[in-house]
Amino acid sequence: MTEENRVPLAGSDKQPVAGAEQVGDAHPDERLEVTLRVRRRAEQELAAQLNRLTTTALEAREHLTREAYAERHGADPADMARVEAFARSRGLSVVEASAARHSVVLGGTVAKVSAAFGVKLAEYAHPDGGTFRGRQGPIYIPAELNGIVQGVFGLDDRPAARPHIRRQGELDTSRGPRAAAPSTSFTPPQIAQLYDFPTDVNGQGQCVAIIELGGGYRAADLSAYFQQLHIPPPKVVAISVDHARNRPTGPNSADGEVMLDIEVVGGVAPAARIAVYFAPNTDQGFIDAITTAAHDTVNRPSVISISWGGPEVSWTQAAVQAMDQAFQAAAAMGVTVYCASGDNGANDFPGGQGSQPGNHADFPASSPHVVGCGGTRIEVTNDVISSEIVWNDPGGGATGGGFSALFPTPTWQTGAVQGGKRGVPDVAGDASPASGYVVRVDGQNTVFGGTSAVAPLWAGLTALINQKTAKPLGFANPWLYGLSGSSGALHDITDGNNNGFNAAPGWDPCTGLGRPDGAKLLAALVSQPATAPVR
Repeated sequence: MTEENRVPLAGSDKQPVAGAEQVGDAHPDERLEVTLRVRRRAEQELAAQLNRLTTTALEAREHLTREAYAERHGADPADMARVEAFARSRGLSVVEASAARHSVVLGGTVAKVSAAFGVKLAEYAHPDGGTFRGRQGPIYIPAELNGIVQGVFGLDDRPAARPHIRRQGELDTSRGPRAAAPSTSFTPPQIAQLYDFPTDVNGQGQCVAIIELGGGYRAADLSAYFQQLHIPPPKVVAISVDHARNRPTGPNSADGEVMLDIEVVGGVAPAARIAVYFAPNTDQGFIDAITTAAHDTVNRPSVISISWGGPEVSWTQAAVQAMDQAFQAAAAMGVTVYCASGDNGANDFPGGQGSQPGNHADFPASSPHVVGCGGTRIEVTNDVISSEIVWNDPGGGATGGGFSALFPTPTWQTGAVQGGKRGVPDVAGDASPASGYVVRVDGQNTVFGGTSAVAPLWAGLTALINQKTAKPLGFANPWLYGLSGSSGALHDITDGNNNGFNAAPGWDPCTGLGRPDGAKLLAALVSQPATAPVR
């Protein structure tokens, strides 16, 4: 491949990390793997399918099975063959190829991969500690693959996302009227009871997928935790993506995120199977984890919970497109995806080096094909919620929310959201560490908050609903926005702000449509007949 017959890959430009310092070139003999995203077939047919999911009544929806999706919309074998031929011509090995996931994984040395894609790879010292292999500028591909290859991921292994989790110990109790209220904590079953989740189902027959970009869980902790709750422990399986594994280290690591996610889902839907997809914290790992979960023909999750993300401006266009396409596939197959909306208020940056002024929506919560999950703070009197406001605690974080800079207002949001941009979040739930969740991490009981708790909370509720209705809820947003305000299925939050936007009656960019009333949500569904998936 010469300079004359290759072209820059659209949307692949990488910008420097603020404060990062180049410390040397990547070693030419270092081995790495990259994932190439290949275009899918029958785009117009898929768009029509997604439109039907948006405009058709819930009871009349038809979803594709995973097998039918792969047959109709997987990558064309001829395209896959072209990519594999390119790899061989550049001395790269084909590690894995999946037409269903539109992915080809190639392996090779830094020297060969750099030459194949026209990039210079270097080692950088990260301002938050540690180093990463990085690049700047675009990726180049052969002109004959232009339009066929839509993304190349894994050249750069800088951290892609942050877990949206907060510890109760981070709260600053010395200032602000919200800090004056005493902190408390709840178990996931107690939150489920406060939100009136259905009690005659337990998630039996459902699988909930959880995406994790670090950390791990210990079986002994799960056994001890659920014994304390006096409920049977869920069946939890770990799936390795891009060589990452279940690797617990300590209570101050990403283990807290992993355990919060598992224990919230398991506390709400203890009979559901929980599949945890461990992937590296890179754009490659994140994308591959989502596609692996969505197309998993062994565990077949009906719900995906994602508690990791970052400001939209931190992602390349190619990464956003690849992830959103994965969510489109999930919607077509009847898989509901919940994403935490962030813990740093409307700005979405945690502060320090790399922060940018202004308001920023968090991605992937801003994808129009997921349910973005914001946060509240609750107060409880006599086992009843006496107050629920927008989560915004001094020193303890605030719910993410705002307007996307990448996506226009979806059709199902036009009646609720003004301004022409996708509004985030869609729904909410308890997220303040001051009214946080008791979890067990690496032998210790602690209290966590963050919108990380809200995504698995809604995922667990959806597993209950799916069990009761004997059909997948699937792409939930069109239905959620179509619920009558008088149904009470979504409790509107009208008090508080996220340091950029204010709560208000109806949808707002703090808590979306509100938090769930589980029994009333189920009542809106349970009388509708099941619809068989398209074969």
